[in-house]
This record gives sequence, structure tokens and C-alpha cells, in this order.
Amino acid sequence: MPELYAELGLTAGEYEKIKETQGRAPTHVELAVYSLMWSEHCGYKHSRAHLRRFPVDGERVLQGPGENAGIVDIGGGLAVAMKIESHNHPSAVEPYQGAATGVGGILRDIFAMGARPICNLDSLRFGEIAPSPALSGASRGAAGQAEGGAAVTLAGAPYDRQRYLFEHVVAGVGGYGNCMGVPTVGGEVYFEDAYSGNCLVNAMTVGLVRHQNIVRSKAAGVGNYVVLFGSKTGRDGIGGASVLASQEFDEKLEEKRPSVQVGDPFTEKKLLEVCLELLQTGRFVALQDLGAAGITSSSSEMAAKGGVGIDFHTDRVPLREADMQPWEIMISESQERMLAIVTPEDQPEVAAACERWDLDCTVVGEVTDTGHLRVFHNGEMVGDMPADALADAPLCVVELERPAHEVDSPVDAASYPPPDVSSAEIMLDLLAAPDIASRRWIWEQYDHQVQLNTVVLPGGDAALLRVKETGGGLAVCTDGNGRHTYLDPYRGGKAAVAEAARNVSCVGAEPSR
Repeated sequence: MPELYAELGLTAGEYEKIKETQGRAPTHVELAVYSLMWSEHCGYKHSRAHLRRFPVDGERVLQGPGENAGIVDIGGGLAVAMKIESHNHPSAVEPYQGAATGVGGILRDIFAMGARPICNLDSLRFGEIAPSPALSGASRGAAGQAEGGAAVTLAGAPYDRQRYLFEHVVAGVGGYGNCMGVPTVGGEVYFEDAYSGNCLVNAMTVGLVRHQNIVRSKAAGVGNYVVLFGSKTGRDGIGGASVLASQEFDEKLEEKRPSVQVGDPFTEKKLLEVCLELLQTGRFVALQDLGAAGITSSSSEMAAKGGVGIDFHTDRVPLREADMQPWEIMISESQERMLAIVTPEDQPEVAAACERWDLDCTVVGEVTDTGHLRVFHNGEMVGDMPADALADAPLCVVELERPAHEVDSPVDAASYPPPDVSSAEIMLDLLAAPDIASRRWIWEQYDHQVQLNTVVLPGGDAALLRVKETGGGLAVCTDGNGRHTYLDPYRGGKAAVAEAARNVSCVGAEPSR
């Protein structure tokens, strides 16, 4: 076992902490579960202390950090649920599925709160892409766009990994959102050498919810059922949060491809509708989507938030692959699945609704008063872990040191432009740069008019959507300047907030407080 913990991304100190918590050496299931929950991806062990410094209260804030999404009141009994998160490493390995399942995961976070998604946005970063020689020596757009909007492909052209990642990530974002019937209305993309090793793929979803329909993920009610519904569980995504998300890329990149989840937006659309239908009638005590770490994170976090325990039976989980082991079932990141706490009285209605939508629905456990996540397989207990210990990863305190590249003085204006370069040449270079060129090629691949609420289309400062129920509007955008933040993270962070506020103000909106 000691030689296994390192392969799962745990340090020697963390392994000793697990033994101390368990009072013994962990079982194979327990070690797999801890490795996911104590990864940076799930446990934020390096960043949590800093993230706690954010202001989280406001006159309109109904739900701050700690749930699937934040919620802000917009008046008229309505609220906006919103969240943004990354899916970087999976997209660098398998760009289409990585980006698509990133969109799928953020959508589930929104309707897990009881909100109907009304729009998506994306914020993307890639390494520099090579100019296309078919475009008179200049890159005429962020994706090598030709006249009439057609993407240029050159037979026999050298392989450009950054362009490949870029085009397939955009396709993944559009493919999943379009199939879900959720418009992608805004975003941003930039190209910089710093992102050549690992592209950044950030997906954001915004949803609308009535105050009385907001649901949270806090498990409650000893004896209530734990219900798993949606897709069957397979081996896709196993170890995605620890083996994949926390590692660097090297020549073994292809070996990590099985860690990337595979999405099915048509199943997710059914999942969305059945969740909102059941939430309208109050059939859920609590609801949580299965994202990173799958069943492991959902069950342990629900139990920890509620101060209760959960007994989980892996042999009851509907599988799409034979001979899956308990540890595989617990950490699989198969997509389009939800976990709910349901009273025994409401369980038949939940099962009947899932059957109408052709979704699996299985009672896989029950709420207990133990405070532990206990895992059973064919009647044998194969794991017994304190839920609080899983959900509260030990913090890693790193000594801070100011990087040498931070600057306090502006660049010397006399050093640019070089004296032998004309203003006309500089202007042509700027117009050809992917960071300045039109993004039309991107947003034309997205269905930005579905739901018929998009008033201001992509391509401007911010998108504007109408809110039919109130007659008002909602302005949304994503913004950030990686170069500014690299040179000075404090001022760069402030500038990102200010830029987003300016952009929504430019379409007549008041930045939410």
C-alpha cells in the first residue's frame, strides 16, 4: 500500500495522516477515496486558505461559496444562479470531450440548485497558433478564417497542436451547449506562449430560479434514501481529479486519455428536465451532481454538510461495464449522473419520473447518524471513513516568495517601436494578431439565439438577455488579463473585476453586488 499512495497523488505525510484518521492502514477503497478528496482539484488544499479571503456577503447574495453555485437576487421573486470552473487538463488530453464535459458539469451545478440554465459563456487560453500561409502570410482570425466565414484547412500543412486544441475545444463547447438548448452568448479567447503546455478552458453557466425553488446539497433525515439517477456508471474518468487534474503533461500524454470523461448531452437534457420537474413538487431533500471524484465527492460532501453519515452500496449501482471493483465505482467520473436525498414516501414518485424520462434510478444507500461514509459491496463493508475528514482536506501551507518577473515600473516607451519599423507595418501586424482579430468564427458555431432571450449578441462588451418574468434584462461577460496578472497578480486581479464591471455597464447594466 505505501508504494500505491504516491501513484494516487498523495504525499507520505498525507498517507500517515490517513492512517492516523482511520486508526489503521486504509483499505484499497479508502485509499482511493482519500486520494480524490484530498487532491488539489477536490480539496483545494493549497488554495483554500486564500479563497476564504473573498468577500461573500452582499445585499443581493442568497447563496455564497460552499454550494454547487452562487445565487444572487434580481427582484420579482427571481434569482440568478451562476458558476464558472475550469476543465483544463482533460481538454489538453482530449479537447472535444474535455471541453464538452466541462460544459456538462457546470450545467449540472446550476440545475442542482433548482435553476434552469439560460446561457453559457467560455473563457479560453491557448498557446500561440501558427499563421496560415493561405491567408497572404497573415493569420486573418483567431482560427485562420477565410472570406465568407469558412475555416481554412491546408492539405499537408504541418501539425499545429495549439490550433488543434483550439478548434476542438470550441467544437466541444458548442456541441454540448447546442444539444442542451442552452445558448452560448459570450466569452473570450487569447493566445500566449505561456499556455502552450496546458490550455485553459473555463466554462460558465447562468440560470434562473424562483426563491422558493432553491435546493441545496445538505443531507438530512436519518433513514432517508440516497438515490442515484441518470446515466450508468463506467470506467471513464477514473482518477480524473487526482491522476489527471493534478499532474503535468509529458510524453505519456496518450496514456492519460482514459481519464477523460465522455459526455452525452441528450441524456443530460433529460436529466435537467426530470430534476426541475421533481424540484417543482418538492421531492428532493437535497441534490448534488456527480462531477470530480463522482460518487465519492457527492456522498461525502452531502454527509459532511448535514452532519450525518451515509451508507453506500456499490453493488446496487447500475453499471455499463462488467466486473467493476468497488473502488472504481466510487471514483468513476462518468457523466450525466445526480445523487439525491429522498424520503421513503417520495421515492416512488422520483422513480416514476425517471422512468418517464428513460433514466436509471436506484436506491443506493441511506442516511445514518454515524457521521461516516461507509461503503458496502455485496454486504461486506469495504470502507469506513469520517465524512468530515474527507470533505476537509488538510491544508498545505507554502512559503510565499515574490517572483522575479513582477514589475513595479512601466515598460520604457523609448524601447518600442524599433526605429526601422513603420507604423503601417505595426498596424498590419496588430490586425493579423489572433489576440485582436475577430472572434466571429468562434461564436458563429454556438447557438446563441436558442430560448429566444438573447438581445445583444456575442461580439460586443457583454451579452444581454431578457428576463421575461420581470421585463428586465441580464448582462453577462467573462474577463481577465493573464499578462497583467502574471506581472502583478494583485493589481491584475483588481483589473479583471473592474474590466468585467465596465463591460456589463456598457450595455446598460448595474454590476451586481
